Amino acid sequence: MTKTIRSLFPAVLLAASAALPLAATAQVAGGTVLGVTETVHASVANGWSVKKAILGKDVYNNDAKPEVVGKVDDIIINPKGSVSYAIVNASKFLGLSSHDVLIPVEQFTIENNRITLPGATKDALRQLPQFKYADNASKIVK
Repeated sequence: MTKTIRSLFPAVLLAASAALPLAATAQVAGGTVLGVTETVHASVANGWSVKKAILGKDVYNNDAKPEVVGKVDDIIINPKGSVSYAIVNASKFLGLSSHDVLIPVEQFTIENNRITLPGATKDALRQLPQFKYADNASKIVK
């Protein structure tokens, strides 16, 4: 069964945001409530993790003999809260150098726990403009 990455992220984000308003009994000074209920905790623990399922995973093309064309280094969430892009490291020697490229998430598919970027080649990804984070990227979150 093929699912696009984009179709999985809304469920993950919805589950995470649904858990936020639910209060647990843990409190700190001043009456601020932290955490979630045990029920929410149990359901999230059995959920889908971007860190475990996508980040750092190989990206394959859809050739007859699939070839690794890169590795997922990051996921970009737009200001409205939806997942929009993946940063793929398309360097010549994965892990030794970096040529990060920005790929819209709707271009990926996941089948049999394999992330696929149909039509991609190592050379084609290396021809894309290199993505660089803004210097003030860490200051954007307020």
